[in-house]
Amino acid sequence: MKNIESIFRDIVPSGVDFCSLRHVCSDGRSLLVRQDVPEAPGLSHDEGAMITVIAGGGIGYGATCDLSREGLKNAAQQAARWAKHTAGRCVTDFSKLIPAAVTGEYRTPEETPWSSLSLAALLEVLTEQSRKLKTADCIVDWMTAVRHWNWQTLLLTTAGTRIEQSFSSAAVFMSVSANRGSDTQTRTLGGHGYSQQGGAEVLTRCNFTAAAPRLAGEAIELLDAPNCPKSSMDLLIDSDQMVLQVHESIGHPLELDRILGDEQNYAGTSFVTLDMIGSYRYGSELLNVFYDPTCAFANASFGWDDDGAPARKTAIIEKGILKGVQGGAFSQARAGRDSGTASSRACNWNRPPIDRMANLNVECGSASLEAMIAAVKRGVYMKTNRSWSIDDSRNKFQFGCEWGRLIEDGRLTTVVKNPNYRGISATFWRNLKMVGSAATMETLGTPNCGKGEPNQCVGTGHASPACLFADVEVFGGA
Repeated sequence: MKNIESIFRDIVPSGVDFCSLRHVCSDGRSLLVRQDVPEAPGLSHDEGAMITVIAGGGIGYGATCDLSREGLKNAAQQAARWAKHTAGRCVTDFSKLIPAAVTGEYRTPEETPWSSLSLAALLEVLTEQSRKLKTADCIVDWMTAVRHWNWQTLLLTTAGTRIEQSFSSAAVFMSVSANRGSDTQTRTLGGHGYSQQGGAEVLTRCNFTAAAPRLAGEAIELLDAPNCPKSSMDLLIDSDQMVLQVHESIGHPLELDRILGDEQNYAGTSFVTLDMIGSYRYGSELLNVFYDPTCAFANASFGWDDDGAPARKTAIIEKGILKGVQGGAFSQARAGRDSGTASSRACNWNRPPIDRMANLNVECGSASLEAMIAAVKRGVYMKTNRSWSIDDSRNKFQFGCEWGRLIEDGRLTTVVKNPNYRGISATFWRNLKMVGSAATMETLGTPNCGKGEPNQCVGTGHASPACLFADVEVFGGA
């Protein structure tokens, strides 16, 4: 780090308005046990730096894995050439958007660092849980896995910024499939949504060592279950499905670069327009959503984003009204807004920061799970995402879940398989009729949200309670 800081001071191109260096060093480990047999572990190491130059109103980037003085100097000169080429041709004058100096450090809280667990010890944990999944002859496939990675970033700028951050994150997986004839039913641990920051205590937080018998039993039970009925009825969604509902139908349409049209060619656009901010009714008065990268162990927590903006909790939807969108300083300036979120993030050293959701959370309400069930005359309780489909503007959607159970006259009754539902974002959220208490809340995330050209894959975090919606179109099927 000190060597890079010393080199940075010497390689800043002359005559530029601003120059920054973002150094990233990461190490990852992926372990998988399939049908009680450990597969070859995956180990990774990556390190490099991105140089950003602003000159004459233009902006340019130069990335390199050559961290020698000559390598970094070449990257800086490349960035300066691109800044010169883009001057006068950009969507905004970047010379007016030079970030102020910031200094600080951030470190993921870890109770049990992953480095304290040997490869053999972690494989033993995975193998032990894998053996608990094969509970009957109809169990035809099963697996356990964990992927964890550590990375450090250092951001330096000619304005005087020095931000050093160290992260530790993990994604935990467990899956079991039961088969009879042409019917196969699968249950997973949180639909692959257990992705959090922290050390090996992530395994405890997601109940990893106790989940196997329940998941195997539910997969077998689904083989004998009838299909989910087709009707418009109440829908109670558990937190491990709410994760993707929030991600797709609130998170993505409220990314500012989508609203500005930047992602039309690839990730898609948004049904939201700038004039909706401040007045648009996104959901019922029970809906409160906050952008919060300061959560203790959520998947996308940080101290500062990759442009140096400080993390802070920001209201996005309050009492159902759209209050803000997710966009970094550059996008906010383009949109004529004077405040936004610290959401400018890059997936690695070889990509520039773009607008990304971080932790986007639904605030809990006061209803217990039992109270929400008791409030339903006829409906379905659905758990765990299985599939999703949503249009380019993130408006019309369809989700499939792994497990469902009918609610009749205020009681849970028949387990149903292949439960699905569809809707339109605005009308769906306006039909939110009850929000679960903190006891129904879980913090999950997505480890692989893709966006940007060239593609950038980052983690996001979403905490949500179980929620009850009225008049939702539900249906069964494959």
